[in-house]
Amino acid sequence: MTMWVTGANGFIGRHLVRVLADQGHAVHGIGHGAIENADRERIGLREWLNGEIDAANLNALASRSGTPSTIFHLAGGSSVGLSIAQPYEDFSRTVSSTARLLEWLRGSASDCRLIVASSAAVYGARYNGPISEDAEPIPMSPYGQHKLMMEQLCRSYAITFGLRSTVARLFSVYGPHLRKQLLWDMCSRLQRGEQTLVLGGTGAEVRDWIDVRDAARLFAKIAEVPQRESYQIVNGGSGLGTTVADIIGMLVKNWGGDIAVRFSGIVRPGDPFSLLADDAKLRELPFACQIPLDRGLAEYVPWFKEQAR
Repeated sequence: MTMWVTGANGFIGRHLVRVLADQGHAVHGIGHGAIENADRERIGLREWLNGEIDAANLNALASRSGTPSTIFHLAGGSSVGLSIAQPYEDFSRTVSSTARLLEWLRGSASDCRLIVASSAAVYGARYNGPISEDAEPIPMSPYGQHKLMMEQLCRSYAITFGLRSTVARLFSVYGPHLRKQLLWDMCSRLQRGEQTLVLGGTGAEVRDWIDVRDAARLFAKIAEVPQRESYQIVNGGSGLGTTVADIIGMLVKNWGGDIAVRFSGIVRPGDPFSLLADDAKLRELPFACQIPLDRGLAEYVPWFKEQAR
């Protein structure tokens, strides 16, 4: 089958392209950033269009690859911090790009299935324990607000025009080649020789971590399963909660050395105490993560050290 990945040059996108190509699909991508031919071939990407997700570029990609059967929409904002610093930019990357893609699908590829990467940030900060897809979304940041607006656009086009879309609300995705967020920041501080790590919060905050390779497998699995409803949502998490103190402890253990860890107790306003996926729908697919957190961290630290040389 012919499949497209928007944001194929990104962290999750590159892993997903490789999974799909290994399954025998013809994978084409669109988004920002140059990809050398050797790199494109290495990850299994047949065509790459470096540009905005708009009608002209989508038509150009279709003329090269043919109309896709499935589009994985991974392009969009990827940072709460950047969404606060540049909210309009985040809106454009997430909401506007999705609106243009949906409108192109409506006119040019209405039979194509759309699988969209959203975020657990849409749930906000009010929940403790596993969060089901039916929980009311109350996002606390521009990033979460824009992901929810993106979801609402997909739902609107499903109801009004019959476009099929599945939204995967990803929790804390990590793994080799991730160059931002908690694990990257802590490893960067350790690389600089810090012997004491002081973090905000209490350390008791709970997060649901999913290795990027499992996240890529999840997207591919969603594409394999027939879609019963025109619009559906599934959590993208492991279903296992880990405190921030525990994950930092595992990270430090894998790093080695005598490192002290302290928490300031100062919690940022709106920062969720708990983000944990109810994975019942994942088990129904069926889908289960294959890479436990201890193994993922044991592989992330050597990757970081190698690329930092």
